[in-house]
Amino acid sequence: MLKILIAGGFGVGKTTTVGAISEIEPVSTEEYLTQASAPTDSLDGVETKKTTTVAFDFGRISFGAPTPMELMLFGTPGQDRFVESLWYDLARGAVGAVVMADTRRLETSFDAVTFCERARLPFIVAVNEFDDAHRYPVHDVRQAIALAPHIPVVAFDARVSTAVATVLLRLVDHALTQTTPRPVKRSDPTLLDAR
Repeated sequence: MLKILIAGGFGVGKTTTVGAISEIEPVSTEEYLTQASAPTDSLDGVETKKTTTVAFDFGRISFGAPTPMELMLFGTPGQDRFVESLWYDLARGAVGAVVMADTRRLETSFDAVTFCERARLPFIVAVNEFDDAHRYPVHDVRQAIALAPHIPVVAFDARVSTAVATVLLRLVDHALTQTTPRPVKRSDPTLLDAR
């Protein structure tokens, strides 16, 4: 059984990703957006968004070949205010993370990339190809996020289970080639540094 973090900014499709692949009914903590969150949850670029994850999403998927494997998926909330209080706990014991990106708002992926780098958590960047988003070459996305050359960048559609499966297997493959990550500790001050 492997634990995987699905991370990224507000509205990049983390809940959709977990829901598209989970073989169980996903656990979701989606709540409706209200006027109270307007000062902190910018809807720029995602004006039609009506709900947001307030704790985490959870799903499970099993793969049978070539080696049986069960993945436990934990989707993070996307708002900055949850990074300190929740991401540390969700990352504990994870073999790696899928950092989701939206090319319309690429800056929303920066915090998740920084978190994974500082936590030494193996990760890949998965560009969710929204219908109205421009398609950029992987090299351009890598350069815009300032990723190290060894970090895989893939494009996919978070609504399509086979596409999500490909992303998850790519992460597992990448994580297996990396050194063993150190445990994520809440008290590590380097995890709070801005990018």
